[in-house]
Amino acid sequence: MICYQLRCGMGHEFEGWFPGSAAFDDQARRCLLSCPQCGTPNVSRALMTPAVRTAPARAPAIAPARPESGPVMPAAMLAALQRLRRDVEERCEDVGDKFADEALKIHRGDGERRGIYGQASEEECDRLADEGVEIMAIPWVPRADG
Repeated sequence: MICYQLRCGMGHEFEGWFPGSAAFDDQARRCLLSCPQCGTPNVSRALMTPAVRTAPARAPAIAPARPESGPVMPAAMLAALQRLRRDVEERCEDVGDKFADEALKIHRGDGERRGIYGQASEEECDRLADEGVEIMAIPWVPRADG
């Protein structure tokens, strides 16, 4: 994973995590990125200070306490994921647990080319990857209005 400092056209800065350097370029090209503050899709990499370690990292003497309910998601990230969920639900068809089968049909040209979403097991995801079908797992957060 790689963390980039990003900046939108309105000047807002934020972090973005990507599987590799090509993933940012691909997502930006496909207009899949947006600013968590204003929602603009005009996002680019900002200048970053490289992380240079001069001494081995030491574990803290006392680990910071975590909330009992699990880690807390930053508000800006939650808002961005809620907008993503809304966009997916508005623009794509929910095929539920038939996701893997539908994705393969579309990939092979046997089904109508359209945006879909749903659930797939780890085994089904592996099968899709073996077939060359590109998929993306999205954290499915509660709706902003619900």
